[in-house]
Amino acid sequence: MNLSHYLYKLLLPALMIGSSVTLNAQEQPKKSDSLPKLGSADQVDNRLELDQKVTKPLLELPFLTPYFDFKEGVKTSSGLGFATEYSSLFVGTNADMGQGKASSGIWKFYGSWDLVGRKSGNSGALIFKVEHRHKYGNIPPKSLGLDMGYVGFIAPPFSNDGWRATNLYWRQRFMKGRLAVVAGFLDVTDFFDVYALASPWMHFTNFAFSTGAAAVNVPNDGYLGLSVGGWISDKVYGIAGFGDINSDPSDIFNGFDAFFTKKEYFKHVEIGITSSKDYMLLDNIHVSFWQRDATSATGDPNGWGLVLSATKYLQETYLPFFRYAYTKDAGSLLQHSIVAGIGYQPLPGSHLAGFAFNWGQVNETTFGTGLDDQFAFELFYRLQLSSKVAVTPDLQYMINPALNPEQASIFLYSLRARIVL
Repeated sequence: MNLSHYLYKLLLPALMIGSSVTLNAQEQPKKSDSLPKLGSADQVDNRLELDQKVTKPLLELPFLTPYFDFKEGVKTSSGLGFATEYSSLFVGTNADMGQGKASSGIWKFYGSWDLVGRKSGNSGALIFKVEHRHKYGNIPPKSLGLDMGYVGFIAPPFSNDGWRATNLYWRQRFMKGRLAVVAGFLDVTDFFDVYALASPWMHFTNFAFSTGAAAVNVPNDGYLGLSVGGWISDKVYGIAGFGDINSDPSDIFNGFDAFFTKKEYFKHVEIGITSSKDYMLLDNIHVSFWQRDATSATGDPNGWGLVLSATKYLQETYLPFFRYAYTKDAGSLLQHSIVAGIGYQPLPGSHLAGFAFNWGQVNETTFGTGLDDQFAFELFYRLQLSSKVAVTPDLQYMINPALNPEQASIFLYSLRARIVL
């Protein structure tokens, strides 16, 4: 029996047990028995909540108070919470190969509309997110890695893809939030291998330090699928799902045709343990298994893999983490990847620093044999100018870029900015 059959056997019982995680290193854990919600820090429900919890910024913008009061009134009266944001990123390098620099911007509008059971604890909501991704110069940051001979992506959401519908799905909670189901057009990174510093908008920009540690060929966001998860016990959770690899966020409704005709899917199962529900991501050890079908549109082969991840929250300030990912074929960037690092936040909800290291072995089925192993280091500091405005300078150093044999190392510097209203 091959691994895909094992995954199906694991997936079915996991689909019966339910919800995942929301806390990250930006948020002060609650001292209550409230249940964390399904998904990553960038899942719409969680992003709306976390952006309300920024503390100790350098300055405030009181003239915006009437607008935020209006938003709160809409949410109270109708159940509709929404936000818009704009992020931009500039990256420069000393690379001898390729363009040497890249820049891009992204506008987003997103919301969560509780339409069923708002006061029951078992609410049902329509989740939506639309984006416009655009480059400023010759190439966007997403293209910079391969352009300079590094097997990896730099800030993959910062592309030139234009209009996209990255979320359009129904989220239903059961058992007072203990069980959660989402179905529709999802972003798989919201529900697969989620850890505290995974957000490319808020944390590291190198994809090696994000979902799957660059050793998972994750589908496009806006893919048609299902995720289900929940608490197995007070400290153990499970989450599972599957979706259509061929979904296109620029034309999402064509995903219905691909889902039922091509039948090429990405499946995932995760089991995790935490010290308590309130420290879901901050004290977390999990293993994620996945399998991906061969993809006719891109020629990526069938494959499978796993991710092991461990994080620990110390003194409500430090967040060391260790991650390992392995893949067999599947068209990923790396086939073995090790990540170690630490986050530092002197006050929960305030400025945040992060440092991480990656060793990666290039996937031979994707890029061929005989390529050097790569090493990458990244350091960032997110400065909260206000509760709604942040800027993040970032430095990276890469050794042995596998597709650039003429250059032993590459230095990157970048500046990211985000405003949310």
